[in-house]
Amino acid sequence: MNYTKTANRLFDETIKLYHVTDDVDAQVHNPYLEGTIEADLFTKCWIDTVQWHLEDIIRDPEIDPVAALALKRRIDRSNQDRTDLVEKIDSYFRNLYADVEVCDDATINTESPAWAIDRLSILALKIYHMREQVERGDASPSHIEQCQGKLAVLLEQREDLSTAIDQLLDDIAAGRKYMKVYRQMKMYNDPATNPVLYGKK
Repeated sequence: MNYTKTANRLFDETIKLYHVTDDVDAQVHNPYLEGTIEADLFTKCWIDTVQWHLEDIIRDPEIDPVAALALKRRIDRSNQDRTDLVEKIDSYFRNLYADVEVCDDATINTESPAWAIDRLSILALKIYHMREQVERGDASPSHIEQCQGKLAVLLEQREDLSTAIDQLLDDIAAGRKYMKVYRQMKMYNDPATNPVLYGKK
């Protein structure tokens, strides 16, 4: 499987599916078989897409402060779900390459495969929404021109990132690089480490 080609296609399809309703509370059925990498990539992108629109909503200058706080806490939960999915996808790759004989001079990458794929999901969202700006009928020619330039950069960035991820996975498969799965230790979510939650004076 070419993972970046699969991920880019799947991310584009997921974002389009979200925009059928364009509703952050819409219920969706994951079209991929549970337990597959495709199902996890779909869930990951759906989380990102909903959160993208939550971030739009919370920036409404007229938003009710109580509603904004509830929305901020929803975004925090979404961020945790996103992190959990990234770690799950990294575990998939770790298991996939578990039997690879690592070269003596193998090096570790600054970023794991799943965190790089996470960036692909965000890029897909940027591309979709920048393309929306290019196609706006009510925007000025200068706005459209600026957005066309930005869209070209985003498309190039996705191509470059996809190539880099492919190379990283090839290197891991060949033993030239190795990977570790580090669990995120977000202390502010943990009642045992956040002083506001455990009542530190």
